[in-house]
Amino acid sequence: MNREGEGGCYLYPESLIRLQALIRAYFRLPYRQLEDFTQAISKWETRLAAPDYTTTCLGVNGFEPRLEPRLDGRPVTIAVDASGIKVADRGEWMRMKWKRRRGFLKIHIAVDVRMKQILAMEVTDEGVGDGGMLKPLVEEAENHAAVERVLADGAYDSRLNFTFLAGKGIEPAIRVRKNSSGRARGC
Repeated sequence: MNREGEGGCYLYPESLIRLQALIRAYFRLPYRQLEDFTQAISKWETRLAAPDYTTTCLGVNGFEPRLEPRLDGRPVTIAVDASGIKVADRGEWMRMKWKRRRGFLKIHIAVDVRMKQILAMEVTDEGVGDGGMLKPLVEEAENHAAVERVLADGAYDSRLNFTFLAGKGIEPAIRVRKNSSGRARGC
């Protein structure tokens, strides 16, 4: 393509960048090791020239995961939940000794329970509550499929969430608190 000449860089397929991002996330490889890993794979596949460090770093950092739109028009039931991930693992002993907390990331996901397909995803810091993310997740999921029902745990039990779902005509299946009121008050 551009082996001995001048001009633009090699263009690598998106599937290679996706593979590199997956390997980096799963094995927690630094970029230099990821570059070496890709070069080792390229020795087996002679048509593939391995990207250098800069291309690997820019490609993996610039990789945006895409959520594929649903092709069938049937209504779906989505489950909504969140999970936390530590940003760094070093200095754990110091945090325990001095009782200091280091921040973490939260991933909020809405999944089609039947097809096990992610329909919406948001990444936030630890300051964002689960209940406040229901509305953006449902709105994003509606861009991919017709949402019929929402399953969620007690963290999403709020009057705003029930009112939002009722306004959209979506059936809520959210666990309510033990001390919740039996009065409707508009929802």
